[in-house]
Amino acid sequence: MRDKLQRFMWGRYGNDNLNQFLLAVAFVSLIISFIGGGLFYLAATVIMVIAYFRMFSRNIAKRSAENQQFLRQKMKVKGLFARKKRELGQCGTYHIYRCPNCRQKIRVPRGKGRIAISCRKCGNEFIKKS
Repeated sequence: MRDKLQRFMWGRYGNDNLNQFLLAVAFVSLIISFIGGGLFYLAATVIMVIAYFRMFSRNIAKRSAENQQFLRQKMKVKGLFARKKRELGQCGTYHIYRCPNCRQKIRVPRGKGRIAISCRKCGNEFIKKS
């Protein structure tokens, strides 16, 4: 049986990160549909059909390009959350201001009183309380 499955999948794309994400979304939609949402059942079915279509596709280059696009978008979202987490971790010891001229973020230590802050990007100087 395993040999037959391997021969069937020969030359097909298979599973990747985008398929795993799609199947997870379909599973969550299916769980929500049991609670009482018929529209979620339809969405889960459509998403699963798309995931299996991608899995059994023979157009490997196109499926790989779709996966790479998904991974780029995923890294953007993960980077955004990582930056916000880092900023929240620093808010106890630093103030983060934006330059009024170029909008560059500038990190200043807390507890120094009123200080003149100069932007490294544009050279603009402004006064803020730290």
